[in-house]
Amino acid sequence: MNDLCLDSLLSPEGRALLDQVRGTAPAEELAVATRLRREHPAELVSAALTQARLRERAAAKFGAEDAGRMFFTPNGVEQSTRTAVAAHRAARLRALGVTSVADLCCGIGGDAIAFARAGIRVLAVDRDPLTAAVARANAEALGLSALIEVREDDVTRVDVSSYDAVFVDPARRGGRGRIFDPEAYSPPLSWAVATALKAPRAALKVAPGIPHEAVPAEAEAEWISDGGDVKEAVLWFGTEPGLVRATLLPGPRALRGRGLPDPPVRPLGRYLYEPDGAAIRAHLVAEVAAEVDGGLIDETIAYVTSDAHHDSSYATAYEITDRLPFNVKKLKALLRERQVGILTVKKRGSAVEPEELRRKVMPKPHGPRAVTVFLTRVAGAPTMLLGHPA
Repeated sequence: MNDLCLDSLLSPEGRALLDQVRGTAPAEELAVATRLRREHPAELVSAALTQARLRERAAAKFGAEDAGRMFFTPNGVEQSTRTAVAAHRAARLRALGVTSVADLCCGIGGDAIAFARAGIRVLAVDRDPLTAAVARANAEALGLSALIEVREDDVTRVDVSSYDAVFVDPARRGGRGRIFDPEAYSPPLSWAVATALKAPRAALKVAPGIPHEAVPAEAEAEWISDGGDVKEAVLWFGTEPGLVRATLLPGPRALRGRGLPDPPVRPLGRYLYEPDGAAIRAHLVAEVAAEVDGGLIDETIAYVTSDAHHDSSYATAYEITDRLPFNVKKLKALLRERQVGILTVKKRGSAVEPEELRRKVMPKPHGPRAVTVFLTRVAGAPTMLLGHPA
């Protein structure tokens, strides 16, 4: 999509066309396009169908209602923050007393929308003309133009001194894919940190794989998961320097770091606890282990074991029924003997791919029972643990 296509989609004809192509199945696109091109420009029809596909993809992040009214670019759908995460961040800023925020590298406006819905006035800045135009169109589509000012500009030149807070979401993808070096972000993390340190409050969105040693001493580091999937890390300034936390959505449920030493390795108990990915990324497995009175099954593996069952907001508990040395034939025979028809395979510290193992041990269902198999190491030895959610 280009600026001309966006302008056409925003016209009465374009909006009517978007309504007509809503819900078009991929197999029907050619026939629908052929029919509509008899009455509308071919480029506009193509843009409308593309937008319909992007809206369907975006529904997972923004919800069907918002996505059905918004406008997207392919990169915008891929890189934007999902609503649940953006709303959590906006709520935190609002609770800190923030009433205005400069959203730098705003993309298509996902975070700006969340800020505005929290009652925060937003300056949304992006240097790409089309991206900025899409962000402006989205603010209008959702009735938030009064709170969101969109500006096409280089974020490094924008004066943000009059805002209560700064939010920076640097581009972390380049021509060759995902960027892992924070200094290769656009703009670099060092610039974002320097900007944050000048503001009363700030939040910097970074990749969840950011090395802990790259977190500035002045920052609080928060790792966020949604529905069990780790989505991002945020560096907060003007909150609690040095704090590390894992936030699990929906909730939010927040696990705060207490500086605990690594938990000891102990013999496998009756229960295995799988810490949420945000807790693992935040290096808070020790806090999870303390919560369930447990220890590690191996010094290099983030599985916690305990003799007792504890309810935990930060880990999923499994009751372990069998422990086997890694042996595909033995596992296959055991699953057949127990009439297992539903097999979940998890791994940590194993090179075996779950789907590959599933094909080998259970090419077809053997019965009605369900089992979870963990491919891992116990005290250094490759091991298969069988169990079920506790």
